[in-house]
Amino acid sequence: MKKIQISPSILSADFSQLGVEIKRLEEGGADMIHVDVMDGHFVPNLTIGPPVIKALRKQCDLKFDVHLMISPVHKYIESYADAGADIITIHPEATDNLEASILKIRELNKKVGVSLNPESKIDLIKGFLDKIDLILIMSVNPGFGGQKFMPEVLEKIKELKKIQNNNNLDFDIEIDGGINFDNCKDAIEAGANILVSGTTIFKSNNGDIKKNINLLKLK
Repeated sequence: MKKIQISPSILSADFSQLGVEIKRLEEGGADMIHVDVMDGHFVPNLTIGPPVIKALRKQCDLKFDVHLMISPVHKYIESYADAGADIITIHPEATDNLEASILKIRELNKKVGVSLNPESKIDLIKGFLDKIDLILIMSVNPGFGGQKFMPEVLEKIKELKKIQNNNNLDFDIEIDGGINFDNCKDAIEAGANILVSGTTIFKSNNGDIKKNINLLKLK
């Protein structure tokens, strides 16, 4: 079984103190930093772009797990790679040619992530599983933080895990959306090895990040 990793979402951080917040995450034992990029078009919200990521990159040594909820995504991949993303995750629906976008990320020496919304089928990515490093399963409809977890997506994770085992594949399975102390065990048991969490990490237990990360890891 892969080691359980926590990728805190800075969507729930204090945006006026992002550099400080990222340092807190690093000191608290985060495995990577999850950066949600939204364009107000592919999803109904706007967040940060490459200049902010580039500035934050200087603040810590953790991997930047950058989730691009933007369309058309292909022409922006290089900008986020240059800004300091280590993992670039895209949605199949946001590109005209998923294979070309996967190849572009790979050519830029970044890890390839592909995200599936709650209603998106595994069939969208079945032909590319050997070219993907990470599959991000959304357990809420993307666009806003603080939404309620959708337990029905756990079946998708179980199916992915089965495909992975049957075909000897090595991608990470990440889950994002409403992850908290009540459902993290179910997500891990279904097959997820990377948990994205924002509100729970920053707000629970009076903001004790280290404690919250360890609780999510079931420690």
